[in-house]
Amino acid sequence: MKEQREGFRSFMGLALEEAQAAAARGEVPVGAVVVLGERVLAQAGNRTRELSDPTAHAEMLAIRAACAALGSERLVGCDLYVTLEPCPMCAAAISAARVGRLYYGAADPKSGGVAVGARVFSHAQCHHVPEVYDGIGAGAAETLLKAFFAGRRG
Repeated sequence: MKEQREGFRSFMGLALEEAQAAAARGEVPVGAVVVLGERVLAQAGNRTRELSDPTAHAEMLAIRAACAALGSERLVGCDLYVTLEPCPMCAAAISAARVGRLYYGAADPKSGGVAVGARVFSHAQCHHVPEVYDGIGAGAAETLLKAFFAGRRG
């Protein structure tokens, strides 16, 4: 959506590691990392099945942990890396937390809430819109997701 910043260092590799760990646990392979500058505040993978919690998406868990690490409900100046386009619930949480920049890998035509579907950030009711950078590590994220779901169907 926007051009990457000069001197950009991606933390998508860590998010992909979290996604792989989620897949190993039988969860949909999505991973998320919250950073402030060069400091990793939190990282998480999906845990909806493990926790019997439909809100335990990687982004939600990482946002909660990062807020706890900072002792604040806001993540001003923080970047969020996630392997899959956030769903509407996660996009709303990203806005509420005031995340500065969102980097995501694979698009989610079925359940996305940023570029497709609800497009949460485009609504007048959205109080904060992060800078959005899509397609970061998309190939690796898509491969992981396709392999996971192929294994479920097979």
